[in-house]
Amino acid sequence: MFHLPFVPRSAELTVLCAAVAGACLGFLWYNCLPAQVFMGDTGSLPLGGLIGYIAVVTRQELMLFIAGGVFVVEALSVILQILYFRFTGGRRLFRCAPIHHHFHLLGWAEAKVVVRFWLLGVVCAALALATLKLR
Repeated sequence: MFHLPFVPRSAELTVLCAAVAGACLGFLWYNCLPAQVFMGDTGSLPLGGLIGYIAVVTRQELMLFIAGGVFVVEALSVILQILYFRFTGGRRLFRCAPIHHHFHLLGWAEAKVVVRFWLLGVVCAALALATLKLR
């Protein structure tokens, strides 16, 4: 159906992915407004590393780049802000970086920013799945 390439000895990743997905759902349950639990770098960096590892093992690096479009835009906004600041002598491209803070400073409510970024994440995930048919 999706024409995924067969990767020998990667079946255990299914169990690992299911466990991580369940843990993330449990985390999100308690992270809704008002948040009772926060992840921080201690959880997000290993989670990102694991997702990157899974993409490399399954040979789906491009799909990860597309599916993580929101994260890519967030990182690019910081890079652009720093470069623009340095090359223009202190002027800013955004009010604040990463870009979600820019929207906060424009007057958007936090819930509005979060929901809009979720929607963009869903669109990016759908585009990533669509790339499976392009091969």
